[in-house]
Amino acid sequence: MSFNRKEFLQTLLLGTGGILAASKLAIAGVPIFSGSTIKAIVVDYSKCAGCRTCETVCSAFHHQIAHEGQQFRGKGIPAWSNIKVWHYNPPMDVPVTCFLCDDAPCIEACPVRPDKVTGRRALYRDEVLHTIQNDLDRCIGCEQCAEACQSSRGGVIFPDEEGRPNGICDLCQGDPNCVKYCPYDALAFLEITVDMPYRQMQPEKIANQLIASYYQQNLS
Repeated sequence: MSFNRKEFLQTLLLGTGGILAASKLAIAGVPIFSGSTIKAIVVDYSKCAGCRTCETVCSAFHHQIAHEGQQFRGKGIPAWSNIKVWHYNPPMDVPVTCFLCDDAPCIEACPVRPDKVTGRRALYRDEVLHTIQNDLDRCIGCEQCAEACQSSRGGVIFPDEEGRPNGICDLCQGDPNCVKYCPYDALAFLEITVDMPYRQMQPEKIANQLIASYYQQNLS
C-alpha cells in the first residue's frame, strides 16, 4: 500500500493564506480589485514537508538587526513570522498567511474613525498589492482586529505586547521570501484565478478535508 503525497492534490490550492484560492474577489456584488491583477502565495500540499523554513526566512526578513549603521537579517525566530505552518495528525501541514478576505473583518472591526481624506481606518487595504496594512500612528492597540480575525477565520492576526496587530503578511513588497527559500518548491507567487476551492476557510477545516481525502482514499 503506497502513501505517495506527491500524487495527492495535483491541483494547486491558491490564496495569500497559502491554503486558499479565490472564488469571488468581491464584496456586496462589487469586485474589490476590479481591473487589477492579484497575485498571492500558492501552496502545493503534495510538496510541503512542514519544515518551517518559510517561517524562519519570513521572521529574519521582517525583524532585521541593525549593526554599525547596516541592516542584517534577524534571528529567524518562527514565533515572529507572518506565515505559520499548522501541523495536524494524521500528518498534514498547512501553511497560513493573511487570507486577504473579501470582506476584511479585521478592517471592519477597527474602531478608529476613517480619515477624512483617505477614508482609511488605522487598519486598511493597500491599493497596490491589496495586503492589509496598519497605520502605527493611528493604531490604538485595542486588539479588536485580532479578535475579529480569530473568530471569523481561525486567526492569523495576533496582538503584540502593545495590543497592535502582528502577523499580517505584506508579501515582502511583491517578492515573498518564503517563496524564494522554500526548499521543496511547495510555495509559489502567482496570479489568483477565480472559482478555486478553499477560499477563506479556517486551517483546521482545510486540514480535515485534506486528511479525509488523502488518508481515507489510500486506506480504502
